Amino acid sequence: MTDGEAHRPRSTATLIVLGAAALAVFLGLLALGVWQVERRAWKLDLIARVDQRVAAAPVAPPSDWAGIDADRDEYRHVRISGRFLDDREAQVVASTAKGAGYWVMTPLQAADGTVVLVNRGFVPTENRDPATRAAGQVDGPVTVTGLLRITEPKGGFLRSNEPAAERWYSRDVAAIAAARGLTNVAPYFIDADATPNPGGLPIGGLTVIAFPNSHLVYAVTWFGLAALLAFGVGYAVRSERTRRGQAVAG
Repeated sequence: MTDGEAHRPRSTATLIVLGAAALAVFLGLLALGVWQVERRAWKLDLIARVDQRVAAAPVAPPSDWAGIDADRDEYRHVRISGRFLDDREAQVVASTAKGAGYWVMTPLQAADGTVVLVNRGFVPTENRDPATRAAGQVDGPVTVTGLLRITEPKGGFLRSNEPAAERWYSRDVAAIAAARGLTNVAPYFIDADATPNPGGLPIGGLTVIAFPNSHLVYAVTWFGLAALLAFGVGYAVRSERTRRGQAVAG
C-alpha cells in the first residue's frame, strides 16, 4: 500500500461494515457487563439468604423430598432425631483444614422409618476403620443438629465413585444408599455441627461455606473494554474526517 492509499478516505460501504461491527461488539460488551452486574446482585442475595439460614434456629428437615431446591434449601439449619445405623456407614475422601482423611457418612433412621444420611464429620486416614473410633459409635437415640446439604452425584473432580471398591469421592446420597441397601432415604444429607462426639471422633462442624464473587471485577472489565472501543471508534471517526478534508482540499 502506497502512502497515498494509506491516507485515502474509506468507501461508504466499508465504513458501514466497520461501524456495524464496532456497534455489535460494543453492545455485546455492554451486555456482558450488565449480565455480570445482575449476577453480582444475585450472588449477594444468595449469600445473604444462606447467612440467614445458617444463623436461624434449627428446624425439622423438609419432608417434601420432591420439592427440595438447592437455592432455597441448601445450608438450612436443621435438627433430626433417630438412631444411627453404624454398620452401614460410608467413608468419603475429604481434604480439610485438619488435613486429609474421610467424611463419615452414617445413615440415621427416624421413628417413622425414613432415613437421612448424616455427615458426622471428619476422621484422619488412620481412623477410617470404625473399630479405631469405637467410642464414637453411638448406640441408642440421638439428636443431630447441622446444615442441610444437597447430594453430590457421580463423584469428585476427575474421580468417579467406585462403590464396589468402597472408594467414595463425593457424598452421593443415592449411590451410598444403594450400596448400603437403604430404602426410603432423603435426597439430601446433613452436615453435623461441632457438637463433640464421644471419643472425639468424628469431628463435626467443618462445613465450608464459600461463594466466589468476582462479578464486579468482570463487570468493570467488560465496561472498560466497551469504553476503550468507544474511544477507538471516536479516534477513527476523527481520522476519517481528516482524510476526507485533505481529499477535498487536494
